[in-house]
Amino acid sequence: MKIKALLTATALVALLAGCEEMLEPAPPPGPQFIENAYVALDDGEYDLPAVPVDQIPPQFRRQIVDYETAEVPGTIVIDPAQKLLYLVQGDGKAIRYGISVGREGFDWAGTAIVSRKRPYPTWTPPPEMIERQPSLERWKDGQPGSPSNPLGVRAIYLTTNGVDHGYRIHGTPEWRSIGRNASSGCFRMIHQDVIDLYNRVQPGAKVVVLNPDGTVPTKLRLPPPAPKKAKPAAPKPVEAAETLAPAPVTETTLPPADAEAAPETPATEAPVTETPPTEAPVAPEAEPEAPETPAAEPADPVPAIRTPVVPVPKAPGTGEAAPN
Repeated sequence: MKIKALLTATALVALLAGCEEMLEPAPPPGPQFIENAYVALDDGEYDLPAVPVDQIPPQFRRQIVDYETAEVPGTIVIDPAQKLLYLVQGDGKAIRYGISVGREGFDWAGTAIVSRKRPYPTWTPPPEMIERQPSLERWKDGQPGSPSNPLGVRAIYLTTNGVDHGYRIHGTPEWRSIGRNASSGCFRMIHQDVIDLYNRVQPGAKVVVLNPDGTVPTKLRLPPPAPKKAKPAAPKPVEAAETLAPAPVTETTLPPADAEAAPETPATEAPVTETPPTEAPVAPEAEPEAPETPAAEPADPVPAIRTPVVPVPKAPGTGEAAPN
């Protein structure tokens, strides 16, 4: 009897333990990383080298994740704040890729469509970029496509209401820039990732670029246009009158400035009376005083004594003429 009761109790405990295990919620599935996503690829004319997976942060590796959204399968949703791009798959799933986004001042948000796709696209820097980086002038007519081209091995072109604002989803040879703010508004991807996305997305697909806070935008928000640089003013021509202006008179004994317009030939001194002055002459620096004894009146008017004018040189940098 005791043995039967013991067995019954043991069975009851086991049953309760089984029920408890059945009631525990299943752990959420982790991300499903895509196998061999970054191996070397034979891409026709070019061989693309492998990318070291251990040097790509796990959140930026290509993977399948849970993603609840009202967008239809095939829609691209870009979250610039998290540096992530989702390709909606349906059934609450999406393929997630790491990207790099626009630098500060180049970010944007809104809705666009995939207008076209190009393998190994030609890259043509816009005039604004050439102005910021004059070294790009050599590519003003376009840089031929190649893995080292800034657009990489694939480009997906975006338009909004039929207008191309210059934004692309494209590959990049600078795969270490993934996860950073590094572009001029485009979305960069590792070569192997952009090839995978390129093969999956269709022209006409919807692209949603979220606001910085992760909300869905209600209108297109573009960065402000770069301010135009003012052209340097042409140097003002220096007039001859400015450089040939006479020096200002600093001594009261010198004639006025307009006296320099007279001929340079010094005037002939007028004869003076033979009567010697009654006082001793003053220092040479001063003008001679008139003698106390009045001089005899000459028959003809005697011209005034004229002291030759010597222009006073000015220090360089004053705008006046330099000394001869």
